[in-house]
Amino acid sequence: MHTMWKGSISFGLVNIPVKMHAATEDKDIKFRSLHNKCHTPIKYEKVCPTCNIEIANEEIVKAYEYTKGKYVVLEDEDFNKLEKEMDEKAVDIIDFVKITEIDPIYFNKTYYLSPNEGGGKAYSLLRKAMAESEKVGIAKIVIRSKEQLAVIRVYENTLVMETIHYPDEVRNASDVPNVPNNDTVSEKELATAILLIDQLTTEFNPEKYKDEYREALLKIINAKRTGKETVVPEAKGERTSVTDLMAALQASIDRSAPKNNETAPTKPVTKTTKKIKKNA
Repeated sequence: MHTMWKGSISFGLVNIPVKMHAATEDKDIKFRSLHNKCHTPIKYEKVCPTCNIEIANEEIVKAYEYTKGKYVVLEDEDFNKLEKEMDEKAVDIIDFVKITEIDPIYFNKTYYLSPNEGGGKAYSLLRKAMAESEKVGIAKIVIRSKEQLAVIRVYENTLVMETIHYPDEVRNASDVPNVPNNDTVSEKELATAILLIDQLTTEFNPEKYKDEYREALLKIINAKRTGKETVVPEAKGERTSVTDLMAALQASIDRSAPKNNETAPTKPVTKTTKKIKKNA
């Protein structure tokens, strides 16, 4: 597994040398843009519209646009000075919290952490201490000239670092338009919806979920490459706009109910299911 970064994790006076590795990979199918006449890949050139010439990378500088058309230019030494001041090679755990207190909207990118030379015992200590206490560490790290907030946690016996957004990077949910302020559903609609959720509830098994679009697209690509007839997957049942909420809920329950030859999972009788039977 490729090492992206080397540094250390510190909590209190304990210092753990670690290596960082990407925990996820992008499986998206990449496309090239070709000229439809000759199928030559298209070039994307960096051109200055004022000078009307192509610009080399060494002629490009970074700038911040503080108002329309006005910029503050930053030099390499400006970034280098910041990186030295912020100690780019350290992950400093500043707090420990319960992971249930962090909403998933904050999570961004996941990395595996492995111990570097001489860090095995301290690595094991932090891993066991966090597992026993059921806590995760909140840390700060500088990656690619940007200070990141991160969560250090245990995943399958390995320390994982999840970069998370700062609060001012998460937009206010109250700004989302057209969200109803009050619930206008009836007790019967709510009870039926909860029954449908119960009927569809299972243990999370990530292996059962597949990118069906990507698989179908790869089949088309392979068929074209080998000169075979392309096969388009059958369309799923059409979705219709809901005009009768109760009818849609009941139809969903009927569709997701176990077949006669299947054994239905035993579920405890709840107040919710009693209400439905009474109202049916």
